Amino acid sequence: MADGSKEVEGKMKDALEHLREQFKTLRTSRASAQLVENLMVDYYGTKSPLRQMAQITIPAPNQIVIQPYDRNSLGDIENAIRNSDLNLNPVNDGKVIRLTLPPLTEERRRELSKIVATYAEEAKISIRNARGEAWDSVQDKVKSGEFTEDDKFDLKNDLQKLAEKYDKEIDELAKDKESEIMQI
Repeated sequence: MADGSKEVEGKMKDALEHLREQFKTLRTSRASAQLVENLMVDYYGTKSPLRQMAQITIPAPNQIVIQPYDRNSLGDIENAIRNSDLNLNPVNDGKVIRLTLPPLTEERRRELSKIVATYAEEAKISIRNARGEAWDSVQDKVKSGEFTEDDKFDLKNDLQKLAEKYDKEIDELAKDKESEIMQI
């Protein structure tokens, strides 16, 4: 089961890493390149992440400047930002696109907190699913005679401890992100 436990833990780590990536896309009171870098831009009929099409800089705590490698893509990038759920108004000066992040309203902060909770719950579900798959595998191996009943209960405890460890990490990440969002 040592190989199986590494596989289970790998799935749990992946769920945690996915949560971290999701949290990077949530807007807080400070500008961040991660907010827009994965935004998909329709450029000559192909969807491309913004980070592959432009240099993204943060000249001020509440501003993002996007300088495309190809000036012809300015309009496409502007449209992608307008059509995203970021609620930002891009300013295109013909060379770069400037995004000024307005202060978050109390209502928007509460909405983002709910999104944080949703993302955290999805990550916990992934953890539980990984634990469930591993448990099914253990039970199959008990039936086939590879594991004894004693092994089964030891492995069940190990799986539970592993799941609890990752659940705790998810809770800590969510708490940190929520406090970051609520900070004025």
